Amino acid sequence: MTGDIKTIKINSRDNVAVMLDGELAGHKIALRDIKDGEDIIKYGYSIGRAVGDIKKGDHVHIHNVKTNLSGAMSYKYEPVHYELPKCTDRTFRGYVREDGSVGIRNEIWIVNTVGCVNKTSELLAREAMKKYGSECGGIYNFVHPFGCSQLGDDQKTTQAVLKGLVNNPNAAGVLVLGLGCENNNIPVFREVLGDVNGDRVKFLSTQDHDDEIEAGLEAIGELVGYSKRFEREERPLSDLTVGLKCGGSDGFSGLTANPLIGRVSDMLVSSGASTILTEVPEMFGAETILMNRAKDEEVFEKVVRLINDFKDYFERHGQTVYENPSPGNKKGGITTLEDKSLGCVQKAGSADVADVIEIGESVERRGLNLLTGPGNDIVAVTNLTASGANMILFSTGRGTPVGAPVPTVKISTNSGLYERKPHWIDFNAGPVIDGDDMTEELLDYIISVANGEQTNNERHGYREISIFKDGVVL
Repeated sequence: MTGDIKTIKINSRDNVAVMLDGELAGHKIALRDIKDGEDIIKYGYSIGRAVGDIKKGDHVHIHNVKTNLSGAMSYKYEPVHYELPKCTDRTFRGYVREDGSVGIRNEIWIVNTVGCVNKTSELLAREAMKKYGSECGGIYNFVHPFGCSQLGDDQKTTQAVLKGLVNNPNAAGVLVLGLGCENNNIPVFREVLGDVNGDRVKFLSTQDHDDEIEAGLEAIGELVGYSKRFEREERPLSDLTVGLKCGGSDGFSGLTANPLIGRVSDMLVSSGASTILTEVPEMFGAETILMNRAKDEEVFEKVVRLINDFKDYFERHGQTVYENPSPGNKKGGITTLEDKSLGCVQKAGSADVADVIEIGESVERRGLNLLTGPGNDIVAVTNLTASGANMILFSTGRGTPVGAPVPTVKISTNSGLYERKPHWIDFNAGPVIDGDDMTEELLDYIISVANGEQTNNERHGYREISIFKDGVVL
């Protein structure tokens, strides 16, 4: 306690504590006098340096703290490996696809090659749901503005994301819907896709049909028929791929929900499953923690490139790498990017980093994978889905309704948000602040979602995508 304010000191080395109540709940308070230029220590690491002298008991935030981050750096591999919890023999009931992948939903997805057919896909999904919705897990479309007038790597990124969506095992069948004259037209996109199962993936170029809605409904009818081949089967947890994400973070994110997600990630990894951590800018300042957990030197070098390449991306656009905590983050008590990152990476638990993958690439090595991409919520959940995530664990302190094409488990960092937004939040991690472990409870909920229990984003239709863009539009 500091005065009448309840606080928590996270690490014995810290010189700040986090206030747990009052108007500044989630914000930091100085535990001792801190001199101008001295490091502010939270989570046992520096989150920046003092700007001016800070007195014991002072509020420590953006008015008196500055980041220590700069541009690209050199790193040394100093491996650290932790013992994970004992694996669990828990199972779930999933859909085994013909290629051996396992989905937790049996849906039909409409994937657009180009933004020009967005409204067509919306109409088609609506009409198909009326006609076939009761015969499958649902028919859904995902709009985006790209697929034409893009050049070079920018178009390749769009194609990689769309390919990943087509291949996600939660989709029993996919209709690839195009216009006909776009850069990413169906013949071009088929080359990107490679060999596909013609029963599972259908193609429709709307310029080629007098009545594209009628033709689309016919194709979807065939996909629905194909989806009926699949029934839920008991499967080990090792068949799951789970994305890890945070958004609308606050000062409690690194105290409750993110460490909880990290513990569950470790349980999944120890059981042979795969988890995926993305949001590269939110690794800046905490990257050495992940680098030193690389399973070998090859993966270490991949993590170094992941970090420095994204810093280069910032600098190419004339942006400073530390300009990341959003206004909402700052209002919630997050001061610097280091502060945010040290809380963010806790979602990765203690597991070795098995691999680093690019946007649109699928997991090849089971375990904890790092995925390139920005922290933007909709872009990040899209990238996780395109890399094969069956579901996404999404922690939030301030709340957000956004959802991915796959079940997006919203985990509140505080009980107040859970009570105010029951239509957004699926699981409350607030009690962790009082010492409740909650690992088994969250694992139970994950299994129930894998078995078919709908999350709020599914119930309320929050299924969105946004594709990462870094290039010229003609």
